[in-house]
Amino acid sequence: MAILSDRWIRNEARKSGMIEPFVEHQKHDGCISYGLSSYGYDARVADEFKVFTNIHSAIVDPKNFDADSFVDKKTDVCTIPPNSFALARTVEYFRIPRDVLVICLGKSTYARCGIIVNVTPLEPGWEGHVTLEFSNTTPLPAKIYANEGACQFLFLKGNEPCEVSYAERAGKYMGQRGVTLPKL
Repeated sequence: MAILSDRWIRNEARKSGMIEPFVEHQKHDGCISYGLSSYGYDARVADEFKVFTNIHSAIVDPKNFDADSFVDKKTDVCTIPPNSFALARTVEYFRIPRDVLVICLGKSTYARCGIIVNVTPLEPGWEGHVTLEFSNTTPLPAKIYANEGACQFLFLKGNEPCEVSYAERAGKYMGQRGVTLPKL
């Protein structure tokens, strides 16, 4: 399995719309960087957030998720309460080739502030907006800036195309748009 370069990412984005909208060069003037990097793509967080709240005393149950666990916010700057959590999504829409697996790592700017970004792998054949999970591990409120860099996606090419892609097995998160809550 090889990690794919900026040249490959750019060509695939142009040829098949793998990343839309696609930012060809890293942008970093006065913002948390985003766009194409040497061996990855730094995606932006959109302005739609779901911030965990205990206002309704809901129980977090992945098999029976209660949307009352969140407060919806549409904002340029989202403040996550201390030791709390928020969901968001990428600005970019991804279409993953059937011979590629994509993994995500958080941005160092956020990590150094105690903000952890988690994303499960983007499987071969999957497409959609990526739901981002932000954990504020600090005892202080933490800010997330919409339309700026949130995480870096690394593209790994398999030794051959997979037998069954995410699309072919009708994965439950296929084609998601917006912030998507857990599904069973």
